[in-house]
Amino acid sequence: MVEIKEVKNRKDLKNFIRFANKLYKDCPQYVPPLEFDELNTLSKEKNPAFEHCEAKYWLAYQNGEIVGRIAGIINRAANKKWGEKVRFGWFDFIEDITVAKALLQTVEEWGKANGMQIIQGPLGFNDMDREGMLVEGFENEPTIASIYNYPYYIHYMEELGYIKAEDWLQYKIQLKAIPEKINRVSKMIAEKYNLRAMTFSKKSELKKYARPLFHTLNAAFSNLYGYSELTDKEIDSIVSSYFTFIDPKYVCIVLDEKDDVVAFGISMGSLSAAYKKANGKLFPFGFIHILRAINHPEKIDLYLNGVHPDWQKRGIHALYYTAMTQAYIDNHIPIAITNPQLESNINAVHIWSNYENELYCRRRCYEKNI
Repeated sequence: MVEIKEVKNRKDLKNFIRFANKLYKDCPQYVPPLEFDELNTLSKEKNPAFEHCEAKYWLAYQNGEIVGRIAGIINRAANKKWGEKVRFGWFDFIEDITVAKALLQTVEEWGKANGMQIIQGPLGFNDMDREGMLVEGFENEPTIASIYNYPYYIHYMEELGYIKAEDWLQYKIQLKAIPEKINRVSKMIAEKYNLRAMTFSKKSELKKYARPLFHTLNAAFSNLYGYSELTDKEIDSIVSSYFTFIDPKYVCIVLDEKDDVVAFGISMGSLSAAYKKANGKLFPFGFIHILRAINHPEKIDLYLNGVHPDWQKRGIHALYYTAMTQAYIDNHIPIAITNPQLESNINAVHIWSNYENELYCRRRCYEKNI
């Protein structure tokens, strides 16, 4: 018998966060998130997304032992655009379909009680949270911004009536040289439109572009599946949390002649191995592993990139990819893992055909009428 209990206090929330580490303790691919980061994301007092979201969290028990977890999220801002949908996320469970079913039914019922018509996920509060259930690439180590799950998850989703809504693709890119076409287009576009590819050596230089950068991201991602526009408070929270980990030399911002941000690319040294060593804790030694990885990356994670809609379909992406690829080569980094990109976003996915590439992971968002 499965018993579902709502998370009611900080102790419950910590158990909610730590369950995944227990479930995946013998899985070599799993990358544990930092516990304080999870607490901040899931806490109403810390996460500004709660200004337009509501959420509940549940734990599943069998014989007094935690055997699963799930979050239910209603993003009212996103629903104004995409319809009445309840999201599920932070969804993990033992290899037992009755546990998965009980957890999903709990969110379904909560969603229906709040007027929702569709359940979708895995999704977070916004697109900066981990999203998309892994359906291909189980042998590969995920980036710190990506979900890892066991293969049995996807079989249960199908058995429980969930269907594919969208897939995200990630590629492994060889960084031997700047592709000739990308380099050529970059020079031509910069001259034709009087654009500048800005690179940085100090975080302070980069931070002044943070809000304009994310405003461009909001515009660029506006029509992508399920996107929830980031508020300035959410942007400031993201910058405070994640820009600490970013080496500015792996970032490029494209400015027009008015100094407006028309495109950008943000990447960072992979922290996956460092997060494994930290095992969810910054102290006493976790921060040392993370600092080492930041200063001496062995591979790159392409984190975010986008082009303002007014500038799309002009090859603007070539400017930031040229600058960032050169930075990787200069620092002897041979491999990059791309950020998850929607399979339906043909222009974004097609870029990697210019590089030596292989499909690294496929992630899926599921939906079901409730």
